[in-house]
Amino acid sequence: MPFLQKRFYKDSAYRDTGSLSKTASPSIDLPAKTNLFNLSGSSVKKSSRTANAMTVDVEDYFQVSAFENYIARESWSKLECRVERNVDAILESFSNKNIKATFFTLGWLAQRYPHMIKRIVADGHELASHGWEHIRVFHQTPEEFRADITKAKQVLEDTSGSPVLGYRAASYSINKTNLWAHDILREAGYLYSSSIAPIAYSEYGIADAPRFAHYRSGEKKVDGPSDDAILEIPITTMAVPTKNIPCGGGGWFRLYPYHLSKWALQWVNQHDKQAAVFYFHPWEIDPEQPRQKNLDWKTEFRHYQNLTRMESKLDRLLSDFNWCRMTDVYDVYAGRSPASTDSTVTLMQR
Repeated sequence: MPFLQKRFYKDSAYRDTGSLSKTASPSIDLPAKTNLFNLSGSSVKKSSRTANAMTVDVEDYFQVSAFENYIARESWSKLECRVERNVDAILESFSNKNIKATFFTLGWLAQRYPHMIKRIVADGHELASHGWEHIRVFHQTPEEFRADITKAKQVLEDTSGSPVLGYRAASYSINKTNLWAHDILREAGYLYSSSIAPIAYSEYGIADAPRFAHYRSGEKKVDGPSDDAILEIPITTMAVPTKNIPCGGGGWFRLYPYHLSKWALQWVNQHDKQAAVFYFHPWEIDPEQPRQKNLDWKTEFRHYQNLTRMESKLDRLLSDFNWCRMTDVYDVYAGRSPASTDSTVTLMQR
């Protein structure tokens, strides 16, 4: 038994109990799948396992937070945009695997690439908001944030013809300084947010935030749904005695060996009895993207590390777990009690 597994299993104080997911424990059967980005591979039959949420943060390579000091927003429209071809590849792969996902999409991109938005929805995926132009919430005033999320929601809905219920902040930038954002999201018509990373990290995160889905009103976690509460669904982490370890995707997924990511997600499914929320970006499957010059070493490492291995790791991930839209895994309607396989819903506590 690995060292972390021994330490975690012995200390039950670091487990969460209860669930706000529609299926707190093992759930659904999905049909046989083929290999991601490699259609010549043999199909793989998957057993009945927990339904997890697969999410894609739709932004292009030049829009990432790490580049905001290197690439001016005013120059975005002049740069080579590769998001359409990358999203097309993701959609084809999801189709071949019979996977439906949630696409948290920038309004800036929706305005310029309406056919991409319409294809996402036509393929049966959930369209959600990633804000207008990837400005981190702690750089915005409440008034600027309201204008940003309202504009993004309107453009996404007008373009797709579908309601937009969910929001994810740029770089998980809702933290202890701006929890007011949840109230503004609810007032703007959003029903859920996936904007908190329950980790201690220099760039983002709330180390002591609940690890799993919970309702928030104002700056407080509340005990259940109400007209003014919003469902917050944090990105997935694994709890060990001293901290939470991120295991829900992004650069961490590219950095870790695949077997470690798989083991951590299995632990969340099997021992926490919780659904996992995973995310990645279209630019992460594009190692041929234009290379930025004069980056500091940390920024260069974070953005470019293991891009050439991302497709094969995603291939394995999509075959090893069951993946669904956020709205399939969670009952996002805050005005009524969430569905649960348990007779009593216990909100998640870290």
